[in-house]
Amino acid sequence: MKLYRFLSEEDTSAFCHKVTDALNKGWELYGSPTQTFCQATGVMRCGQAVVKEVDGTYTPETKLGEH
Repeated sequence: MKLYRFLSEEDTSAFCHKVTDALNKGWELYGSPTQTFCQATGVMRCGQAVVKEVDGTYTPETKLGEH
């Protein structure tokens, strides 16, 4: 099955670490990164989609973070 996750975080090194961690666990980048300004908090936020092919059958109970 193919899994999809969208990672997001404030525009700090924490975002880069989150994406790097996913890549090192076998996830692959999917599309371009995004960046937006959050009016509510006054900070920039980044996002990146990642995908991963794994064995099994998808259900809504699948824990994406466990892969």
